[in-house]
This record gives sequence, structure tokens and C-alpha cells, in this order.
Amino acid sequence: MSQAEDTLSDVPGDNRGATVSTDSAETTAVPEADGLDEPGDSSGADDLNESGEPAEADELTEPGADGDEDPEVDVADLEQEGEIAADYVEGLLDIADLDGDIDMDVEGNRAVVSVVGATLDELVGKRGEVLEALQELTRLAVHRQTGERARLMLDVGGYRARRRAELTEVGRDAADEVKRTGTPKPLAAMTPFERKIVHGVVADMGLRSESEGEEPSRRVVVYPAE
Repeated sequence: MSQAEDTLSDVPGDNRGATVSTDSAETTAVPEADGLDEPGDSSGADDLNESGEPAEADELTEPGADGDEDPEVDVADLEQEGEIAADYVEGLLDIADLDGDIDMDVEGNRAVVSVVGATLDELVGKRGEVLEALQELTRLAVHRQTGERARLMLDVGGYRARRRAELTEVGRDAADEVKRTGTPKPLAAMTPFERKIVHGVVADMGLRSESEGEEPSRRVVVYPAE
């Protein structure tokens, strides 16, 4: 595959102007389309985190963030999301001339599409930045066909499972330190997916946590139990 930027202007779903650099893992923002309130752009008054700031779509249901339960979604609708997303991702792989099998599943109230097979590190990027951009493009493609906001998760090469295990340890270590010292512990900057995992671990250990800062430097801060 070429090291140059791949301009995804002809991908399924017609997401014009979006680019992904598989060399530097830098990504350009996905343009707004048809008034879409894109995942990650929650501007409504109800979509606020504990610090009163707009929360990302994945943070709206983070344990330790606002306590809301995941919205109930019909399984058939989730399966439809998965099928649309799988077709879209398959088109991306064809354009990039990359091999990979696509698996679809439903986990909880979220469709999950996974690309497995050959080494696909270029689709993950540094700290998963390329993967996050591809996930947003895929969600946008689903929204265009369904008219509904998509919360599906895209994984490549088992990256999210590996990262989940790593972040579980990070969350436990941070919680143990806060219990021992009684001092809030700020963590490194993370993506919404990563922060959600840490919030869950911290909540399970009886402490509280908040997301603070602005993207791309937004991070979890672990606090002692109240």
C-alpha cells in the first residue's frame, strides 16, 4: 500500500473531502452532512458531562460520567446497522487494496463490525487515531442510509480488545493509588472509547471519575469516593 495519503472521496456513502493518512495517522475532520449531529458532537443541553461541558456520544453512557443506561435499541435495527457498516468497510478495503475478513455482531445495545485477517496496522494508526476516524466515517455512512444516529463500534485486528485489557490495568492502578493517597489522579489523554473503559473500571472499584479537558487532550481524572 502506498505511504501517501489516501483520499477517500469515492468511498461508499459519498463522504466527500474526508482524508486518512496511514503514514502519520493524522486525520482530517469529517464534514457535516445534511445537518447530521455526528457522534462525538453532542451540542444539546441534555448532553453534558459532570463538568457541564458537551460530552462525546460514547461518554453519554460512561459509568462514572452521568449514570445513564444505554438506550434500548431493536436488535433487528442493530443488525441492519452492522450490515450497512460491513458493506461500507468492505468498500474501503477494496479501494485501499487491503485484505481482511469482516465479522458482524451485536454486543449489548451496539452493533460491532470487526476487520480480521491480515496485518492491518495502517488502519489503526498511532493510539488508534486512524481507527477512530474510520469509525466516524462508517457511522456517517450508516446515518445516511437509516436516518438514525449510529453508535456502532468498528474494530480492526483485535485492537480494541487488546487496548481494553491494557486500560483495565491502567484504571485499576489509578484507583488503587487514589485509595491509598486520597489525591485525585489525572491520567493520560484518551479517546472516548478508552475513557469509557477507565470510567467503568473506576466505578467498579467504588471511586468516581470525570472526563476533563478538550480533545485531543481530554483525559480521565480519578477522584476519591465521596
